[in-house]
Amino acid sequence: MDFGEIIESIRTFKGVTRKHSIADVREKLKDIYNISGDVYLAFGDDAAAIDIGNDQLMLLATDGIWGSLMQIDPWWSGYCSVLVNVNDIAAMGGRPMGMTNVLSSSDEEITNQIMDGIKEGVKKFGVPMVGGHTHPDTPYNSLDVAISGIVDKDAIIPSCGAKLDDNVIVAIDLDGSIYPNTEINWDTTSDKTPEYVQKQIQIMNTIGKKHLVHAAKDISNPGIVGTLGMLLEASNMGAKINMDEIPKPDDMDWIRWFKMYPGSAFVLTAPDETTDETLKLLNSANITATTIGCVTDDKNLQMTYENQIKTVFDFNSEIIMGFSEDK
Repeated sequence: MDFGEIIESIRTFKGVTRKHSIADVREKLKDIYNISGDVYLAFGDDAAAIDIGNDQLMLLATDGIWGSLMQIDPWWSGYCSVLVNVNDIAAMGGRPMGMTNVLSSSDEEITNQIMDGIKEGVKKFGVPMVGGHTHPDTPYNSLDVAISGIVDKDAIIPSCGAKLDDNVIVAIDLDGSIYPNTEINWDTTSDKTPEYVQKQIQIMNTIGKKHLVHAAKDISNPGIVGTLGMLLEASNMGAKINMDEIPKPDDMDWIRWFKMYPGSAFVLTAPDETTDETLKLLNSANITATTIGCVTDDKNLQMTYENQIKTVFDFNSEIIMGFSEDK
């Protein structure tokens, strides 16, 4: 497979390019987002963090389900609305506490399918859905879910903490399959026990409490390399990575794999002295984790493959989300 084609597929992937709009939204709010003075982390992370005293932070995040996924499978959309929000809290070392939703649909059957999916997600991940808001008279179907969590202030894992010479770790549960009728959903949770999936969520809390990593992010819509790019952009850093070291199913081509939204997957950066323990913990939770490169300070994400090296993103002149993280 042509390396240049792989790079271009990452750069032009909709999961990456749709993140550009974050910069415009942030621009409207950047002067007032910390009006209370209690905001610890804001735009650019998987969840915002608010200082609530007692050396603890409240975590807040929201995710909306892509309209195309809703058209394909309303049940899966409801289930995924739980999965993606729980992962946002887990990626920061937090403990998910509860969710609310905004459900828009005038179709009773679709509403029932969405709520059945949410119910299964709640049972699987052990995080309650405690309320929300319905729009029962809309001409469209949509679902948005918000989540809250909690984390000790000294145990939080931000996106913006990557440091020079950190090892870059990619961790993915490879025991999965592409969800039926979807192209980019790597399902690793729907056929697993609650104990299995909750262990994967809790392992990030353990890593945070042990202060093993400087930064982390759950792999989401931008895919593996795109998500790493967002972490580096938030940290005002770059990285050199080796494509061959990235965990991948044997029967999956690279272009398709780099567009996948995995059920349980993270990118992390860690210093040499804690990398081995981090890898051991992730692998103990059935998340295949490997070191794929190191963090640099040149604001370039470069990738090597078969003795070739190419720049995927140059944050000196281009953006994914358009800023280093507010903190």
